[in-house]
Amino acid sequence: MRHESPDGGAGLRRHLPDGGTRPGHRLRFGSGAAGIERLEASLTGEGFATHRHDTYAIGMTLRGVQTFRYRGEQRHCLPGEWHVLHPDEPHDGVAGTDEGFAYRIVYLDPSLVQDALGGAPLPFVADPVIGRRDADPALAACLRDIDEPLGEVERLTLTLRVVRTLVRHSSVRPGRRAPLALEALARVRDLIAGDPTVRRTLAEFEQVSGLDRWTVARQFRDAFGTSPTRFRTMRQLDLARLLLRDGVPLAEAAQLAGFADQAHMSRMFKRAYGLTPAKWTAALA
Repeated sequence: MRHESPDGGAGLRRHLPDGGTRPGHRLRFGSGAAGIERLEASLTGEGFATHRHDTYAIGMTLRGVQTFRYRGEQRHCLPGEWHVLHPDEPHDGVAGTDEGFAYRIVYLDPSLVQDALGGAPLPFVADPVIGRRDADPALAACLRDIDEPLGEVERLTLTLRVVRTLVRHSSVRPGRRAPLALEALARVRDLIAGDPTVRRTLAEFEQVSGLDRWTVARQFRDAFGTSPTRFRTMRQLDLARLLLRDGVPLAEAAQLAGFADQAHMSRMFKRAYGLTPAKWTAALA
């Protein structure tokens, strides 16, 4: 039985390449911008292992049935429906039928969400599947052509559309709380991102931020959706992915990205993306 929506996702499906039902994974990255990644993926057979990333992930199923376990419940996302995943929340991804599934997705850095919200709590969407009737057509337009360059205006527009969806469907309502030291926390974030191959000390965080280590640890997660340690690991993996896409061998990529060895990188990679580095590289279009 085929699961198709009469209209949701139809325009996006027209951009899918033929051969989407071959066994395996297929990943194609589109044009991105600072803090934004866009991806088209198709999967038949073996699914994505349980993993988590430090970004918001907002995607639309184009074909088939996407099934994933999220916060202790099994979820199903049909063509034209959206799924919204919060930073650092473990999830997997498998096909609900033998035909496999395909989707397009945007990964958005929580710091962009913070910029748009002016320091309000990060939105949390408890029900990760958004039905076709509740989806924002303007957001779908941002995924219609993922190869279209994202200039400053387009980057801002896409961010605001994602944030509008997050806030609309969020179960978190702004309340009274101690304000976050966003400027100080941003300095910690920039220190880590400046060279993720270097393991920074708590003393360095305190020095650059002017905050004590406990405040840094607590507020960093509130501001950016993950811990400083996890944030560094993800920036190392960003570097590793760039190297792998350029054809750098696994062992060399692990060394250049600051991992202890290839095995260490492979463990972290699978925990972040649900695939080993070798399978991820083989899936690239």
